[in-house]
Amino acid sequence: MNLKKGLLLLVLIVTLKSFGQSKKVADRYFNEFSYVESAKLYKALVEEKGDTSKHVLSRLADSYYNNAETEEAELWYKKLVLTYKDKLEDKHLFKYAQVLRSNGKYKKSDSIFLSLASSDNSNRKKELKKDDYLLDYSNKKVRIGVRNLSINTEFSDFGGFLLNGKSYYTSAVPKGIKKERIYKWNNQPFLNIYSADEKIETLEENEKDTVLTLINRRLIDVPITSEFHESTPVFTKDGKTIYFTRNNASGKKVRKDKKNTSNLKIYTASFVNGYWVNVKELPFNNDEYSVGHPALSTDEKTLYFVSNMPGGFGGTDIYKTAILGNNEFGTPVNLGETINTSDKEMFPFIGEDNTLYFSSNGHLGLGLLDIFQSKISQDSIYAKAVNLGEPFNSKRDDFSFYVSKEGKKGFFSSNRKEGKGDDDIYSFYLYTEPPICAEPIEGIVTETINNSPVDGALIKLVNDGGKVVKEALSNNLGKYVFEDILCGNNYTVIASKLDHKSKGKKTVTITKGESSNANLELTPLIVGNQIVINPIFFDYGKSVIREDAQYELESIVMVMTNHPEVTIKIEAHTDSRGPRTFNRKLSDKRAKSTRDYILSRGIAKDRIVSAIGYGEDQLLNKCNDANKNKCTEEEHQKNRRSYFYIVKGADNIKIRQAEQKIRVKRRITKKNNFLLFLKNNFKKSKGKTNGKCIIGKEKDCHTDKKGFKINYKN
Repeated sequence: MNLKKGLLLLVLIVTLKSFGQSKKVADRYFNEFSYVESAKLYKALVEEKGDTSKHVLSRLADSYYNNAETEEAELWYKKLVLTYKDKLEDKHLFKYAQVLRSNGKYKKSDSIFLSLASSDNSNRKKELKKDDYLLDYSNKKVRIGVRNLSINTEFSDFGGFLLNGKSYYTSAVPKGIKKERIYKWNNQPFLNIYSADEKIETLEENEKDTVLTLINRRLIDVPITSEFHESTPVFTKDGKTIYFTRNNASGKKVRKDKKNTSNLKIYTASFVNGYWVNVKELPFNNDEYSVGHPALSTDEKTLYFVSNMPGGFGGTDIYKTAILGNNEFGTPVNLGETINTSDKEMFPFIGEDNTLYFSSNGHLGLGLLDIFQSKISQDSIYAKAVNLGEPFNSKRDDFSFYVSKEGKKGFFSSNRKEGKGDDDIYSFYLYTEPPICAEPIEGIVTETINNSPVDGALIKLVNDGGKVVKEALSNNLGKYVFEDILCGNNYTVIASKLDHKSKGKKTVTITKGESSNANLELTPLIVGNQIVINPIFFDYGKSVIREDAQYELESIVMVMTNHPEVTIKIEAHTDSRGPRTFNRKLSDKRAKSTRDYILSRGIAKDRIVSAIGYGEDQLLNKCNDANKNKCTEEEHQKNRRSYFYIVKGADNIKIRQAEQKIRVKRRITKKNNFLLFLKNNFKKSKGKTNGKCIIGKEKDCHTDKKGFKINYKN
């Protein structure tokens, strides 16, 4: 349909007379959302008159973009970019990246997104680095069944609102009358509201799985249906009140704004004695801008809607207003920049758990319009928008999300390529897996030095085959937990952290009814301003680095490799046995041998500022010359030591450790920002299809004759 792209909205295009292929006429078509016609005229200006101005090229590309003709849009955005390069606004580069992604050209799309993120002048920089970008269903105990409904037609069909065994939706299917009005935006019939009966079917392939279908389409008759657009209905729970979107009209005559456009308005009607009556528009409608896409809060005290009224953030924004009764409403309130962007937000829906679902082409998505969710707190604060991901979103337009009260079934709409028509309605069903024997593994990670808890340690759960099956991160109390580990299996639990050495690992066997405990220890390599290792031993009277000493010095090399800005100094000490001069010379040789070994492992010479031996000059106890014969070997051992002091770069170590914790957390929780999502997901899979399933994504797919398209198993 792609009415949805021009405004959310289904503005009525007033047919123009033919004024020739002039820029003025093309602009008028474009400004009145007649993108089919504007594309023809702009293309003629380029190809026949050689007009390659930025205005014409951008309008031509935007015309195709707004009708989701992504191949043509890509062609003209590419020419625009090549012609004007650094003189383009972010919005054009952003749309170019979107259509490239929609056309499967991920590498080029990624490079544009990355350039926008790195540009100091980009207003998309903050958005591109936003965390929790994409929902991940891989760790949830559900499968999501998705069906392209048989009720779809070759025209635009979208929406879906369940009420008392029926679904209400929008369609451009012809009404079958002699004088069918055609909408100039996309050359399809005008939209109308239909109802259909809900039907739950059992899949022949799996009797435990059911799907939601719709049958018996019926047109909602007058006075809801008119000669103009009606769409996006929402009902009160008792079914006695409807809110819907319609062109601004009086009888059979449209009302126009100063630009000769008939905008959209929200209307309401009452169901009395089996008939819809008392159709009237809402008081905050306006002839000069559009208002549409109504949605109700769960308590039915707030109406959400979409508008391009002045003062918003972008093309269309989502607003809310209090329902006061007697056709009175509060002042509309914009939901703010957490939800609204400089582009288009539309199709709001409020779930039973007080979650706002909506579509946007301004928040970062998988393609064009994507579906997002935002949890609404009790004080009406909106959490940051999170992309619903697959299977709800695709490379194309995805919108008009609805989920039932119990949260197990619903609808969304899309113009993805495997559909039947322009826009199709898809139903979804969440399948809960049967209970299995699974128990938790939990424990605490502590430091060996003082038994203090280790925050941010990475714990890996490894099966008998050596494969890492799960990962977790310890909290500030050192605690971690692996939930729902299958019974009857043996696992090894290992902890690690930057600048720490692991001390052993634990093997656990999962038994039904018992939680398994696996406490782990890590030895820190950095304490204060020192890199701390076990004592380095030398043969008596010699300074050659022994094999056991090499093992310990590798920890010094590891720390210096992890932190390339760190410089150190080395000190070596002996006990008091032997001549003082000899001890000083021996300790100095040992310090320099230690330094030379570290340098041989690839550490730059200027990163070790000194290597000095102090002999017996700085004893740690009373085992001096006078008492040396009274001391035990253990007491003398305390004086035979080496120190590795951090001279420079200590602050960077703390920063890098904190960054490492964030990176690990993002990876194991899959809460990546958009840039990481680009790098880690799209470049791994090109999303190719084999006509049945998306290769590498679904494991349980069905293609029966009844129309069940994809049964996603994540």
